[in-house]
Amino acid sequence: MTTARLSDIAAQAGVSEATVSRVLNGKANVSATTRQTVLAALDVLGYERPTRLRRRSAGLIGLITPELSNPIFPALAQVIEQVLSRHGYTPVLCTQTPGGSTEDELVEMLVDRGVAGIVFVSGLHADSTADHDRYARLAGRGVPFVLINGYSERIDAPFISPDDRAAMWMAVQHLAELGHERIGLAVGQQRYVPVLRKIEGFTAALREVSGRTREEAEALVHHTLFSVEGGHAAAGALLDKGCTAIVCGSDMMALGAIRAVRQRGLSVPQDVSVVGFDDSPLMAFTEPPLTTVRQPVEAMATAAVDALLEEVGGNAVQRGEFMFQPELVMRGSTGARAR
Repeated sequence: MTTARLSDIAAQAGVSEATVSRVLNGKANVSATTRQTVLAALDVLGYERPTRLRRRSAGLIGLITPELSNPIFPALAQVIEQVLSRHGYTPVLCTQTPGGSTEDELVEMLVDRGVAGIVFVSGLHADSTADHDRYARLAGRGVPFVLINGYSERIDAPFISPDDRAAMWMAVQHLAELGHERIGLAVGQQRYVPVLRKIEGFTAALREVSGRTREEAEALVHHTLFSVEGGHAAAGALLDKGCTAIVCGSDMMALGAIRAVRQRGLSVPQDVSVVGFDDSPLMAFTEPPLTTVRQPVEAMATAAVDALLEEVGGNAVQRGEFMFQPELVMRGSTGARAR
């Protein structure tokens, strides 16, 4: 441990270098609180704890996410894993890949390994057509769990969601202020709760700002896959309907939409404005940088872990949904409607 590192840790912990030295050398004359503060500073600065000071794992927590090709899922997983590690738990990341293990198989594997609890991200709980009894069976086995992105009143557990309706209001209002009247929405399949909510928010906002009927607003919604290719296909259909602005259900779809606009010899945002959803990593570096609605990943992930660990500790958390406010991030992919 060099002097420079000692001083860094001391500054981070708000204690003297001598105190840091005593903690690292396992000396007795340090309070438990101070010792914990110094060890937390080590963690924050990315230094490894000396072997004898490493915490034994408080247990395993399963984390089940969809595929990792959409950067929003690794972003959520990373924060969840960091928060779990801070509490001494070891995260076990399980990814559902097409043709790979199903959610039920992953749950079975995690329960067999004795996990203390499970975090589900955008799982079958978000699919309104899925059998939700599987979650009651899991609860019956004494395994606490928390669910992110997707709500069902049939599941007795804490839910963490971004406000999808508010997100669409923000996007539509922003585009309307730029003079766009014909605004389209590219989203995934209608059976998913976040999609249903986005459609509700989008159609309500469109009716409010442009005076359209419900039918006219719904005609400007195109269902597709949550992928670059899906966004590309949806944008083509919406451009054929004369849309000068397109709101997308994910950033990946927005990248596909931008590609579709360019293939027609048009440019973003001069001819067509595009808005994403998520603000996943690197969206500030696309060309043009993507205007998008940011999911509050840090707040949602932290709340999910906090709720789960309360349940693991035997303290029942309020059932139902904790809703988090998204935020419109304006960048270069939106502009005034061409006259």
